[in-house]
Amino acid sequence: MSSELSFSRVKDFPLLMWILLFGSFITRGSFFMVWPFLAVILYDKFALSATEVGLILSTAAVVAVFVSFIGSTLSDKLGRQTVMYATGVLYIVSFSLLAEADTVTMFAIVITLCSIATALWRPLASALIGDIIDDSKTRELAMQSMYFIVNVGCAVGPIAGVWLGLTGQQSSFYITTVAFAFLLGLLVWGFSHHKRSQHNTESQITSSAELENNEPVKESIGMKQTLTILAKDRLLQCLILANVICLFIYGQMDSSLIQYLTRENVPKLLELVSSLIFTNAMVIITCQFLLLRIMAKVELVHRIQIGLVLLMCSQAFMAFNAPSFFWGWIGAVVVLSLAEAILFPTMNVHIDRIAPDNLRGAYFGASAFYDFGFAFAPLGGGIILDLFGGFWLFVACSAMCVLVMGLYYVLEKLPRPDFTEPRKSEAHS
Repeated sequence: MSSELSFSRVKDFPLLMWILLFGSFITRGSFFMVWPFLAVILYDKFALSATEVGLILSTAAVVAVFVSFIGSTLSDKLGRQTVMYATGVLYIVSFSLLAEADTVTMFAIVITLCSIATALWRPLASALIGDIIDDSKTRELAMQSMYFIVNVGCAVGPIAGVWLGLTGQQSSFYITTVAFAFLLGLLVWGFSHHKRSQHNTESQITSSAELENNEPVKESIGMKQTLTILAKDRLLQCLILANVICLFIYGQMDSSLIQYLTRENVPKLLELVSSLIFTNAMVIITCQFLLLRIMAKVELVHRIQIGLVLLMCSQAFMAFNAPSFFWGWIGAVVVLSLAEAILFPTMNVHIDRIAPDNLRGAYFGASAFYDFGFAFAPLGGGIILDLFGGFWLFVACSAMCVLVMGLYYVLEKLPRPDFTEPRKSEAHS
């Protein structure tokens, strides 16, 4: 960033970017009014065990990862706008059904649909940012801003839900439905405005490129060729593996840490858990852009390595913290949150930098595989917790951070495919 990437660059954000930011705030805020309490709703309605609830949520997450990859890849061919509209409609329909579901089977199906819509939207929004903002520094600020506003929504949503008396009520899903319908309307207007404002510029660029190269600026390729490229991109595959492990480590905070504290009969457990969630959100909101400014001149991969060192320290902190030491857990989560503020938005920037323009959707779709880390965190963490206890769970996570650092160290040395190859083979056929 430095002086070159200053916050004055927000004036370069197009209208569509502001719509995405506002939409992310209202949709994530309304989403977090009730989604975190879904397990409570399922228990109250059907007395499902933790394993049964976990199975429903994990299955939905795994299905969503695969559908997200396919949908994001298709958006390169069908157009970002078309797939985003379809995802928006799925969002509205699925969350409306979730507000009315009254059987376990119905909940399982609709939760899967909701997870698919959520998993599809994230990479599509990230790919769209890459489409509408050409300057790489402005694009990085836009992606950082998107992550920031999502966290603000996550922090404000539950508080607003409590204040409005809506927290944990199934009918609250209608609020998410209304919020997304409003966002979809704004997007229709925003896309129309963006097309009008960009039409002349795009025509000039396309004409110039066709005169010089006798081919369009961006040329979509088929699904088979896209998969061939992804299969050959060793850098991308190593990046996915590293970030799956990274999210598996981070995912322990949402699952195994709570189970560990519960088993240890920690005093004032609910107060502690609420304080940890609040601390996590506040650290990210207050420190994300400060850290971004401090690390402006640090290379992207080195920035990630710093985040991984902090993540490793947070896991070691948790391993050695006495279960009853309230402020020790707060301190560990502060370190964890600083790591998150560096790592998570940087992951999107990293994908944006390695993705070819005509495969941006496919690459952001492939990044959805990171979510396997979150999906399997409760199961893997639970097994380690049952067999070896909380100390060894966090020691293992700390060791995994070292593994991820090693993967990032070799990342840039790995071979990448020739991105013009599919076009060449098409020309000879």
